[in-house]
Amino acid sequence: MADRALVRPTARIVVLDPERRILLFGARLTDPAVPPGDVLFWYTPGGGVEDGESLRDAAVRELAEEIGLDVDPAALEGPVWLRRHVGPFAGVDVDSRETFFVIRDVVHEVAPRALTELELLGDEPHRWWTVAEIAASEEVFAPRELAAVLPELFGGPWTGPPRIVS
Repeated sequence: MADRALVRPTARIVVLDPERRILLFGARLTDPAVPPGDVLFWYTPGGGVEDGESLRDAAVRELAEEIGLDVDPAALEGPVWLRRHVGPFAGVDVDSRETFFVIRDVVHEVAPRALTELELLGDEPHRWWTVAEIAASEEVFAPRELAAVLPELFGGPWTGPPRIVS
């Protein structure tokens, strides 16, 4: 499937609050032609990189659009993680090449400013999660190993190369 999938560079952001909780959205949509159902998995804010846009600039734009948070690109650490996910969406195979950044100590109430038609249709919930809540949950997370890799980000500014996550 990966050799015929639509390649989609994606910028994602690990948004951490002062209590070391992470902001996640609940994906509820598998196809725009089908009404959204229960949460299928929880994931970080972010989205596709537009033509001519850098990954960091895409991350900043996505934060403004999806949660209403304006940040300086220099405030983003990383990239911290890299993830590749290939799967179907609305009958199209998508090869998502995700690059994750982190922003710390965010105190912000989510107030989306510019959701796409698809994001509006999905009507996705959001919530702040602790590592313990993620580890104890029966929910699915993206990346799958989120509870294991998230604590590495708590030690201060990220200075290493990005880690490959799944």
